[in-house]
This record gives sequence, C-alpha cells and structure tokens, in this order.
Amino acid sequence: MELIKTASEDVLKDLIPVVDDFERASKASQNESDPVKIKEGNELIFHKLVKILESKGLKVMTDQVGKPFDADTQEAITQIPAPNEELKGAVIDVIEKGYMLGDKVVRYAKVVTGA
Repeated sequence: MELIKTASEDVLKDLIPVVDDFERASKASQNESDPVKIKEGNELIFHKLVKILESKGLKVMTDQVGKPFDADTQEAITQIPAPNEELKGAVIDVIEKGYMLGDKVVRYAKVVTGA
C-alpha cells in the first residue's frame, strides 16, 4: 500500500508545476489581447502535461479511424451508415481518445462505427 501511495505522490509532485503554469497563464491572459500568444502558451502547457503523463507510461491510442472496431480498447457510442463497404464494422470517427498504461486500458476510446 505504501508503494502505491508513494507512486501517486510522485505523479502529483510532477503535475504541480503544470498547475502553476496554468495559474500563470490565466493571470497573463487577463492582460493579453493577442489570442495567438494565449494559444501558444496553452499549447506549451498542454505539451508539458502530455510529456509528464507519457513519462509515467500513459500512451494515447492512435490510428484508429478506418480500422476494425476493437471491443477490448474501444467503446462504440453510436453507429452511422458506412460511406463505403470497407468501413462497415470499422471506426469512422474518434469522439474521445483512449489511453493505455502499459498493457492496461485506463480509458476506452469512444468511437463511431460504420454500419
């Protein structure tokens, strides 16, 4: 149990600087009129967060559109008529990305499939 608590503490310690960055960006955006600069700042923070999560082993599920539906990693939230025969039973769109931690699904990808 102590190992899990320590691991969680390490993740939280790594995420605190991201929270600090968001606070600074929020304050800075109140005085910034250039939306491009605000967007760039938000993207930098986002990439920092993604790198931290990746360093902890979290991986985003990619390249799902056009591939057969996989109930082990995906949740079909709706079906639509497939625009062609190859997309019947395949993923047409990803509504929410899925995430893996090692070989374990921590969030199923929410997808639209072809019928």
